[in-house]
Amino acid sequence: MSDRLDTHQKALQINLDPGKYGVFAEIGAGQEVARWFFRVGGASGTIAKSMSAYDMIVSDAIYGHSERYVSKQRLVSMLEHEYSLLVERLSAKRGSTTKFFVFADTVAAKSYSRREETHGWMGIRFQTEPGGPPNDILMHVRMWDRENMQQAEALGVLGVNLIHAALYIPKDIDHVIQSLVDQLSIERIEVDVIQFEGPDFQEVDNRLVSLQLVEQGLTNAAMFTPEGEIVQPAEQLYKKPVLIERGSFRPPTKVTVDMIRYAQAQFVQEPSVAGQDVLVVMEMTLKNLNVEGKINHRDFLDRADLLGTLGRPVLITNYGEFFRLAGYMFRYTRMPIGIVMGVPTLKELFDEKYYANLDGGILESFGRLFRNELKLYVYPYKDAKTGAIITAGNLRVAPNLQHLYRFLLENHFIMGMEDINEANLDIFSRDVLQRIQTGTPGWEAGVPAQVAEMIRQRKLLGFPG
Repeated sequence: MSDRLDTHQKALQINLDPGKYGVFAEIGAGQEVARWFFRVGGASGTIAKSMSAYDMIVSDAIYGHSERYVSKQRLVSMLEHEYSLLVERLSAKRGSTTKFFVFADTVAAKSYSRREETHGWMGIRFQTEPGGPPNDILMHVRMWDRENMQQAEALGVLGVNLIHAALYIPKDIDHVIQSLVDQLSIERIEVDVIQFEGPDFQEVDNRLVSLQLVEQGLTNAAMFTPEGEIVQPAEQLYKKPVLIERGSFRPPTKVTVDMIRYAQAQFVQEPSVAGQDVLVVMEMTLKNLNVEGKINHRDFLDRADLLGTLGRPVLITNYGEFFRLAGYMFRYTRMPIGIVMGVPTLKELFDEKYYANLDGGILESFGRLFRNELKLYVYPYKDAKTGAIITAGNLRVAPNLQHLYRFLLENHFIMGMEDINEANLDIFSRDVLQRIQTGTPGWEAGVPAQVAEMIRQRKLLGFPG
């Protein structure tokens, strides 16, 4: 937008505002955020203190011991320590006229000695009124620039964007998220976790904020727990076997539960999975969330609440193609991955029109998908007209792909589910949803009891009343 301020203008506006005063504490990648405020001039009007405790012993002496120095725990301890000191030392002198803030970050940027993925935690604790209680905005970021200097520059811009948004537009959540990448792009920096906490954000649902991160292109994937806590996907996936079911879950049905249950029964018997702690994830893409041409945020939260009753974390992604979803998970784990799907989805997977944009077509897609012991676990489909049950074993694909299909099936890249409950094959989520919305009796038989109870009590998914 043409009326957007650039980084220089944002930093200068804050410096020239006598009603805002704060502290900068930065670990890793230099003091790139504070540097902007010194660079544009007038920093004495904004910065009470700027510091960086790089040495672990020094850092522990100030903020307390932490198992991980680039972590949310360390970020929060930095904000708490610096904010309490700021208020203690300056509230008597300027607390009645000043909105205090503390900005902090702890970052592992690219270095000569470390080859790990570069990432960090960044946050701000701030008042919206002089003397008022503080609020927090906390973020996890990943840096994709190849050089340390470029990564530091990107962090500096992101930090200024965060501070400016918190101090001037904190309650406009959409605008806050949009403004974070002013002068940046997802090719340079990615925000995969953001949390709004405090008295001014009591009405904010951070699950919806996570969805907005994906919608607005700040990240391709975001995750939250069954309890609604926002978590860093990389930490959850790291070095774990993963079983993931993609769906619209509108609503989650008994088939939803069956698909995971029967797939997991086979997955845990794989030699490289046996005895491991398997992460089971329910995934929704932006396409899955599309209802009548747009994403309805209330509808998304309804589905998220219902999935929470199943006790599984939810992953929201912008990966329409399965090979892109697999590529994302391969970044964080080399353990086996199982993708759970029904026969209709498997049949779509063998439709070559979806791979027209790949030079290698369907072969390139499958080459990128079936790596690192990845397997597809396929739930049968019952034809409503004929009553015939179609399985991974008897599915027919295009003639020119039959040999490819048989190869994948015979080498156990594609696994049909065994010993399933055929009584549930007549359950289709679209039919259940229609009955829910029209108040047709008997819809409860198609969903788990806890899902039915929540739909009735809270009138979710268009339930009458």
